[in-house]
Amino acid sequence: MTDETTPDAAAPDTIVLVHGLWMTPRSWEGWKERFEQKGFTVLTPAYPGFEIEVEALRENPDVIAKLTVPETVDHLAGVIEALPRPPIIMGHSFGGTLTQLLLARGLGAAAVVMDSAPTEGVRVTPLSQVKSLFPALKNPANRRKAVAFTPEEFHYAFANTLSREDSDAVWEKYAIAAPGEWIWAYGLIANFKPGMQETWVDYAKDRAPLLFIGGEKDHIMPPSVNRSNAKHYAKSPAITEYVEFPGRSHWICAEPGWEEVADHALDWALAHARPVAVGRA
Repeated sequence: MTDETTPDAAAPDTIVLVHGLWMTPRSWEGWKERFEQKGFTVLTPAYPGFEIEVEALRENPDVIAKLTVPETVDHLAGVIEALPRPPIIMGHSFGGTLTQLLLARGLGAAAVVMDSAPTEGVRVTPLSQVKSLFPALKNPANRRKAVAFTPEEFHYAFANTLSREDSDAVWEKYAIAAPGEWIWAYGLIANFKPGMQETWVDYAKDRAPLLFIGGEKDHIMPPSVNRSNAKHYAKSPAITEYVEFPGRSHWICAEPGWEEVADHALDWALAHARPVAVGRA
């Protein structure tokens, strides 16, 4: 292949795409196809129990409600550790949090997170984020449930740059419920509870290079959240950068123009990836 992004013998040859809350690996279908056409092996691992289709998860949301972050990180780490060489890891939304936790374990050659949910210690909470998460936070009983967005709530939180008709089509094809416990524990309580929580990372630690991509119009994880998360790594010797795409919502990975975001993410990761020992391949 002659594509300039085609992996060479010393570059990462695999990309691991980590989906976020209210989504499944189906949300990565465009990125998977695009990166495979460039010669990469692309993995889109589901959270434990999320391997079934969207429609089946809607019918039986118990698996969502009972899921924990540690078991999810362990599962994803197992996928990555089984690879012959460190991959590029990309995560969207809470998949961005999970990606940061994976980097903290020393995994990956480089990583990119899009509209990332924050790790512990990021205290920026814009009003649009509060409004987006209110459906889950309005009732304490939701902590033990799987909490879904209505089409109207999804339009505001995820796809506010689309027409309501187009947003509803996205909701119908992709949206599932999210673990209420995650939203309460990591979106509300983690920064006020003493001690290190499950989304804590050592911001000063060395790790693989990391790029934060923010969407200017994102309501649920606005740019200010991602900028703050990136700044927390100031004491790390590792490369940390932030870039913002104008006019993009939380649906940045699939709204019109997503190809530009995907290509930027891949180009950056390849340019900054830690060298791979050819002998491992």
